[in-house]
Amino acid sequence: MRGIVSIDEALSLAEEADLDLVNISPNADPPVCKILDYGKYRYEQQKKEKTAKKNQHVTEIKEIRLSASIEDHDVEVKAKAATKFLQDGDKVKVSLRFRGRERDYTQLGFDAMKKFADMVADYGVIEKEPKMEGRRMNMFLAPKKDKK
Repeated sequence: MRGIVSIDEALSLAEEADLDLVNISPNADPPVCKILDYGKYRYEQQKKEKTAKKNQHVTEIKEIRLSASIEDHDVEVKAKAATKFLQDGDKVKVSLRFRGRERDYTQLGFDAMKKFADMVADYGVIEKEPKMEGRRMNMFLAPKKDKK
């Protein structure tokens, strides 16, 4: 801790110690600098970034596809897969594609989506309600905070 010194004096101190003058906080007023080995400093920074990256969890979006005329057992199998995704902390996109004249019976799709959401209600909550987008109906589920 030298306090506030001029740039020339700081450079000469760093040269005497055979080290580098590193600008730690350039936005501060006055800028904060340290006299240290820059190679070692850079190595430690990379190490910190690596551990921070390792510890963070990236939320992925997994997709489950249904059909308008899906059987009960098939919905149960897909709900079981969705609960596994939700337990892992991933979001789930449930999509339902209408083919041909099925598009006239969108209520069947809403019913299938509702049934699916009820089956996974213990592990996930509806983030985005079922909505028609062209020939597809999409719904997003997010994991419950307390079931992680």
